[in-house]
Amino acid sequence: MIVRLRDFARANSALIRAYLSLVGGSAGRLVISLVYFIAIANTLSISDFGLFATASACGIMLSRMLAFGFVSPLYRIATVKTRLLGVYTAGFLGGAALSAPIIALAAWLTHSVVFADQMLPATFAKIIVAEVLCWRIMEIVVIVSYGINRFGAGSLLVVIATVLKTIAAVVFAWLADGSLATWGWYYLAANSTAAVIAVVLFYPRVRLRWKLVLYLNRWVDAISVAGAEMLFYVQSELDKVLVLSLGGPETAGIYAIIMRLVDLTALPVRAFLTVLTQRLMRTSKMLDDLKTRILLEGAVAAVSTAGLLGMAGFLWLFPNALGRNVAVAAPLLILVALVPAFRNLIEYQSELLYATGRTVIRMLVLASLGVMKALLLAYILGFKLDVTVWVELLNAAFLVLYLQSALLTYRALRSIKKRPI
Repeated sequence: MIVRLRDFARANSALIRAYLSLVGGSAGRLVISLVYFIAIANTLSISDFGLFATASACGIMLSRMLAFGFVSPLYRIATVKTRLLGVYTAGFLGGAALSAPIIALAAWLTHSVVFADQMLPATFAKIIVAEVLCWRIMEIVVIVSYGINRFGAGSLLVVIATVLKTIAAVVFAWLADGSLATWGWYYLAANSTAAVIAVVLFYPRVRLRWKLVLYLNRWVDAISVAGAEMLFYVQSELDKVLVLSLGGPETAGIYAIIMRLVDLTALPVRAFLTVLTQRLMRTSKMLDDLKTRILLEGAVAAVSTAGLLGMAGFLWLFPNALGRNVAVAAPLLILVALVPAFRNLIEYQSELLYATGRTVIRMLVLASLGVMKALLLAYILGFKLDVTVWVELLNAAFLVLYLQSALLTYRALRSIKKRPI
């Protein structure tokens, strides 16, 4: 066994170093994100935190429309043909300009349907701009950095951006009035600063060149990825919107606190998914072995569940460690013990389809998951059950979603013959 592990480490040394760089960034981000979460969750009221989390979730969904998904070709070019990075950067900027009016219209409709009587349009607009334009640009710089194997730089940028949001939250908690409208300005300022630092200090120096024919060749891939990304975040973030609509801001706040704690335990898994995706872009042969597939899924599930149990155990021993508002939701965390594993496995399977070029199939799979998740949550929340009961039922809902994702994903992967470009 020791010999096999040593041989594996030698054969995959570059992969292991990349993962350790990402984990280092994730560990730093985890600590900083926890401080951010404590500051903002305990300064805003639970209702306002629920509104903020839901508006932020809407911004994340809308941000996937930026440049109509052209970030996917940009990432692939950064990974396999770096010399064309300037050409595809110009294409991304053109797509971003064209997508801006559509995103603005979608944001207006979202506010009218979900937030009309609960949040001022100006406050909603600040959160949307912070997510769609500022934070997304920072993320794209990180993605490009990973594509050109600058994992350390990408991880550092994520930490810097998270630090900026944390500083804004701490200053807000210390100096401001605790209102959601005021927090919107702090949030926008922090994300804007992160975007400027990302572009000026971290994006590779390239000469922008416009080549329309290349963009048209990548159009189907970009649109399908944009659709898939948006659908992924719809099925990932839709729960916050449904809980707000069916349960009100107070219930949405408690739910948002629980799911935020779940998200914090997923950071090491997402670092692994980033490295795995890049590996599969170069060769998909590792997916041919059933034992390898089972091992990968088992590792994702084990790490996800261990993280949740560790967080729940800590809060059981020290219920007020994360603040008074978090203490209200902390006892419910153990009731969603299986949710992190199922959520991360769905994300893992989505990354398998993306990395092997199944972007259209990925979009269809995520669309079906989004519909199923909406139906399951509406069914659960429609009974007006006690909070402990419907929180426990989330495990069953995410199990159904995982089984659906696994069935569709692995059926699609059976057709792999060679890595598509």
